[in-house]
Amino acid sequence: MTKGTSRASKPRKSDTKSPPKAGTKAKPGASEAKPVRLLSGGNPQIAKADGDAPVQAYIAAMPDWKRDIGRWLDALIVRNVPNVRKAVKWNSPFYGIEGQGWFLGIHTFTHYVKVAFFRGTSLRPVPPGASKSKDTRYIDIREGDKLDEAQMATWVKQAAALPGWVP
Repeated sequence: MTKGTSRASKPRKSDTKSPPKAGTKAKPGASEAKPVRLLSGGNPQIAKADGDAPVQAYIAAMPDWKRDIGRWLDALIVRNVPNVRKAVKWNSPFYGIEGQGWFLGIHTFTHYVKVAFFRGTSLRPVPPGASKSKDTRYIDIREGDKLDEAQMATWVKQAAALPGWVP
């Protein structure tokens, strides 16, 4: 560069790449989604994020019959809590109400899907699974279990109406 000239006055090469020519193959993995890593028990490892997309990614990565349970639970929650807020935190989908906290979480284990009601001791009837946390109650759904949609919907509606858990 000569004295008195600035870099800004020099033409620059474009940082954008031109689209590939017709007939060329994409590099392996360039447009393919990376497979989701399953943690112990088959729990999908999904990065923390807010919104429906990470929850759907988690559900899609749930192994075998558990994926159907995840879809069923998600649809039931959305149907019964139209303004539900979703996120994935700590490799688990969370459902809550804006400004009220989280009312429900899902976690995948080897032999069951655990549904956590964070204020479960306030639900009627109280869900069957006890917790170390004084307020939380669980229900474990195993392969072949008969699903009581009416009871689950009642719990979801009750849980969504309560102040939620705020981490």
